[in-house]
Amino acid sequence: PTRPIQLVIAGKAHPADDGGKRLIQELVQFADDPAVRHRIVFLPDYDIGMATVLYPGCDVWLNNPLRPLEACGTSGMKAALNGGLNLSVLDGWWDEMYDGQNGWAIPTADGVDDPDRRDDLEAAALYDLLENNATARFYDVDAEGLPQRWIEMVRHTLQTLGPQVLASRMLHDYVTRLYTPAAQAARAASADRHELSRSLAAWKARVRPAWSGVAVEHVDAGVVGDDLLVGQSVTVRVFAALGQLTPDDVCVQLVYGRVDAGDTIVAQQVATLAPVETFEGNRWRYEGTVDLDRTGSFGYTVRILPCQNGLASGAEMGLQVLPPETVGLAEGDLR
Repeated sequence: PTRPIQLVIAGKAHPADDGGKRLIQELVQFADDPAVRHRIVFLPDYDIGMATVLYPGCDVWLNNPLRPLEACGTSGMKAALNGGLNLSVLDGWWDEMYDGQNGWAIPTADGVDDPDRRDDLEAAALYDLLENNATARFYDVDAEGLPQRWIEMVRHTLQTLGPQVLASRMLHDYVTRLYTPAAQAARAASADRHELSRSLAAWKARVRPAWSGVAVEHVDAGVVGDDLLVGQSVTVRVFAALGQLTPDDVCVQLVYGRVDAGDTIVAQQVATLAPVETFEGNRWRYEGTVDLDRTGSFGYTVRILPCQNGLASGAEMGLQVLPPETVGLAEGDLR
């Protein structure tokens, strides 16, 4: 009675989905109950025209598939672009982009074999989130009647998810990371009669057995525990052993960004470090500088990947070297 929720449900079942059609019938019957009729509505004939009203008009976008059956979750992406906060099972896109501040994650009972028991557990978790987290925050207003913490989440969602879920970003990635490299590789193969493919295969045959000799021996940023400010630059040094390989065979990368409550780096950025000094035993010092351009908790790690012209990406060979221990720029927040 003090923190009411208005549920708006719309959608269609596939003509061959008898179970889905029965579920919608049950929803319509339930929504017609006088006890809840003023708080829940089912909108029939869902289409794009209706979506243009629903997306900017809702505060929370609820998505609760059975994990891991979510195909993708583009509806939640569109909600984020309209300033809506997602409340979803960690599946599809939400499993990749939920960061603890852009909405809520419904806990899942993946290991429970009894489907009815699983439904009960996940439903209880959903109701708890709605009542004690989402609704409580929505009605937590200041002296001017504004839910400042809610507004912060909306701003954060637009800032972090907005650029990521755009179709233009998707197309840009396809063109720059897949289509263009594939076209260039095809032209090169045609010009040199597949010399690139032969040389790449020989390089892989050399690198793979030698990879066990690659190691990150030490990482130094020189600022752990210091007071960091936005606008400051940090130089990171990595001491790496390359074994039988050379700097031309590997890329030493710095992966950095804001960290969530679980110390996981979110909205990752990657910088490639340069070899600047060599030591006995084919050990190298790599170095690079990053600018701290955003407030909040901040962290980093480093990795070594195979690197060669013709590879689709650094992940193609399934080889990676990480530091022996987790490293981070600062114990506190970046101001």
